[in-house]
Amino acid sequence: MPADARGRLALLAPPGRTGPGAEAGARAGNGEGGVGGPRAGLAAARGLRHRRQGVQQPHPEEGPLDREQRGRRLLVFLWTNCLRSRTPWPRLMNVSPASLANLYEEDFKQDMAALKVLPPTVYLRVTDNIPQIIAFIEGVIARGHAYCTAKGNVYFDLQSRGDKYGRLVGVAPGPVGEPAVDSDKRHPSDFALWKAVKPQEPAWASPWGNGRPGWHIECSTICSLVFGSHLDIHSGGIDLAFPHHENEIAQCEAFHQCRQWGNYFLHAGHLHVKGKEKMSKSLKNYITIKDFLRAASPDVFRLFCLRSGYRSAVDYGDGALLEAQRLLHAVAAFAEDARAYMRGQLAGGPVQEDALWESLGRTKGAVQEALADDFNTPGAVDAVMGLVHHGNRQLKAASEEPGGPRSPAVFGAIVSYVEQFFETVGVSLVDRQCAAGAGGPAVLHSVVEELVRFRLKVRQFALATGEASGEAQRQQLLERRPLLEACDALRRDLAAHGVSIKEQHVHVGATGPEDRRPQTRELRTREAQSALSPDKSFILKFPVVAV
Repeated sequence: MPADARGRLALLAPPGRTGPGAEAGARAGNGEGGVGGPRAGLAAARGLRHRRQGVQQPHPEEGPLDREQRGRRLLVFLWTNCLRSRTPWPRLMNVSPASLANLYEEDFKQDMAALKVLPPTVYLRVTDNIPQIIAFIEGVIARGHAYCTAKGNVYFDLQSRGDKYGRLVGVAPGPVGEPAVDSDKRHPSDFALWKAVKPQEPAWASPWGNGRPGWHIECSTICSLVFGSHLDIHSGGIDLAFPHHENEIAQCEAFHQCRQWGNYFLHAGHLHVKGKEKMSKSLKNYITIKDFLRAASPDVFRLFCLRSGYRSAVDYGDGALLEAQRLLHAVAAFAEDARAYMRGQLAGGPVQEDALWESLGRTKGAVQEALADDFNTPGAVDAVMGLVHHGNRQLKAASEEPGGPRSPAVFGAIVSYVEQFFETVGVSLVDRQCAAGAGGPAVLHSVVEELVRFRLKVRQFALATGEASGEAQRQQLLERRPLLEACDALRRDLAAHGVSIKEQHVHVGATGPEDRRPQTRELRTREAQSALSPDKSFILKFPVVAV
């Protein structure tokens, strides 16, 4: 796994520095490695969320990967879709299966990039490794764990595994595989390594006749080509634990003649629609990534997934997505408020600095503990949100007593940690680029800041009465009222364009301030701020005085 990908195996993986299971590499995918149409939807995207879940501990006799393999840390994605699909699409569309598969492959890559999923180290295709798969099957046969039939099929002999089969799931379910009718298996539970050619299916030549690989042997061969005889972390959806992963274990341990092939298996839960049924192509209840991103940002989806454990089923619904959107806005608003306080642009005084430092330390410990506990991302997010709420309460208390020394250092540390946490899990708090460019978001933000700063100076001039008193003060304020009205009009116009200005108010009467305690008022922008659309607003805070 590349160093810059550490901590984000796929869609939402948290910091990867915890747990020994992150030592070597992993093979990620939607379990089958398949692509195409609805497969590349939100359900498949969530299937890419992989965490460390200990299932099998390494045998004492079998040490970790050698030094060369440990340094590779590969993340591999396997494409197998075109082999198992029995749809007549390629024939009806007059295109080859490979061309159709490539079309969906590229579409899938674009969807993953749109969701900010880091690409794997390497993509491997079954169709590019048929000779290696055939050699792997020959090795399993030579070791006495598989047999060929007169029809040209090759099956794995589960009887040769004894009581080893089923260790991953505890108790292996009943026979799974080819129908019993006209079956040429020795035993009902035996599964196919090579399938004889059938009409309108892709086929390759082999020692047993023309045909194609079985599902499980594809993954075992590719994993062995990359990682050798030992795999540290393997991942996929919860539905792949049996029979797919169980069969992979049987094949690899038979071929490599090892006592344990994989140390850890990570199984992700499914997306459910309103708690009733799994989101899937067959049920026609799916939503594609492209459709989702027309209404919401990838950051909303990532935070939505973070708020549930990776092994648990997740209910997909508008309420949960709106809550993720609300939390994202809350964190972004706190970061902007804290920065304004540090710059002196937000009226405020001293805060309980010791309490904030203590809260920051507790949060760091809680996040580390949560992620070390089977990647408990909901607990980690809750801990960070608790820190944000504490910081907000301190900012509010400081605004009530604006005089006295300020405490920018502790807010700088808190903002840095909060942003680092969300950056690690791939969630952006602001839609802003660091690099300057003509018309870019960074330039636009700078222009807005200059405009609001100019407005602040105009208001301060309009409200400054100097040493004037009585009738002179009232006359001066009356003459400058057009300036204040122009500033208010600018504020309203900026709000219509998604720019929100938060102001500290001191009400000024005829004989001076009636109440010197500033009251914070937030100007809400258009309804888009509370909708699911990506928020592109700038929230700026300046201390001003209003009549």
